[in-house]
Amino acid sequence: MLIQPIAPVAETDCAHVFVALELSKSKWLVGVGTPWKWPISRHQVPGGDLCALLERLAGIRGEAEKRCGQTVKVHVCFEAGRDGHWLYRALKQEDYDVYEIEPASVAVDRRARRAKSDGLDVEMLVRVLARLLRGEADACRIVRVPSEEEEDAKRPHREYERLDKERTGHRNRIKGLLFAQGIRDFDPAASDWPERLAALRILPNLRAEIERECRRLTTVTRDIAQIAAEMKARIAPPKKTVTRSAVITSAVTSSAMPIDMGAKIKQLYRLKGIGIHFSTVLGSEVYYRHFRNRRAVGQYLGAASSPFQSGDMARDQGISKAGNGRARKAMVELSWLWLQHQPDSALTQWFKQRVGDQKGRVRRIAIVALARKLAVALWRYLETGVVPEGAVLKRA
Repeated sequence: MLIQPIAPVAETDCAHVFVALELSKSKWLVGVGTPWKWPISRHQVPGGDLCALLERLAGIRGEAEKRCGQTVKVHVCFEAGRDGHWLYRALKQEDYDVYEIEPASVAVDRRARRAKSDGLDVEMLVRVLARLLRGEADACRIVRVPSEEEEDAKRPHREYERLDKERTGHRNRIKGLLFAQGIRDFDPAASDWPERLAALRILPNLRAEIERECRRLTTVTRDIAQIAAEMKARIAPPKKTVTRSAVITSAVTSSAMPIDMGAKIKQLYRLKGIGIHFSTVLGSEVYYRHFRNRRAVGQYLGAASSPFQSGDMARDQGISKAGNGRARKAMVELSWLWLQHQPDSALTQWFKQRVGDQKGRVRRIAIVALARKLAVALWRYLETGVVPEGAVLKRA
């Protein structure tokens, strides 16, 4: 196979150096590629040591400038992962050209037993970065890194969803333990659960375990209520008189959210059938971003089809699920509510004409199509202010 060296970027005012980082907990592997030589040099710095990394990058830039005798621009890339976005922001502040790559978008060898190591991975990333900067837009996909305020605004609803799953787990565990003893009418969410638990005729170890589970359930339920109140305060401030401390807390939480994101969340909340949770999820996960067209909206949700065609064989593999899973789940759930609360809308009428009285799999397939259409309609509503056809707004 003919191996070509890394071609330079089409600029003449400066030289370009391509740097890729392979991140792990113990060490960071730094791969450096230049247009004037094929071999990719490797360096190593302690994992998480930003100062050592910046020192190494400064040394790479200095060596390159000494070699070529002109200004050098250093391009840095790494795969999105556990380290999040803090490294991207730190390198941006140091005036480096940084790219955070989606790992699944990098093409790899499809042999059954391909060679895999950090060294090979970092070399592959260097060449992918060089291809991308040469103008090959399909070399990989670049992650759109949110600002710190946008990222922080996602925390409440994500914590809410995690705690909601935890609450369901505690409740099911308590009911399961008591069900095995023939007790079916115990409500662990009731306020008088200690008295009711004390009245049950069960063994002491089982009683102690259930008591601990009930205490955890109470704590989680209280945290969920607090988060829900905070999300509601951002959208619809309470009309009743509140204490000065509550006003200060509300002001702090609302100021942390970007203005444009908060406006879109409130605009979504105006539509009937979209509550506090769904408007917060969609506003902070989807619609704070800029989309070129409706296809980009569906692609981000992962609600596009996945055809499989080879020769005479052609079939569809279903939706791709390559987008934001949290947003896709929210849109599907919202679609069911849309059918209930917006019965006269054009989207609901389309669903009824398409599905009719059919049940089961046909409805589940159609609801995904409705979710994609609804996502596009909401995007147009937020961008242009045009309410989806036949939809109703909440009363002021």
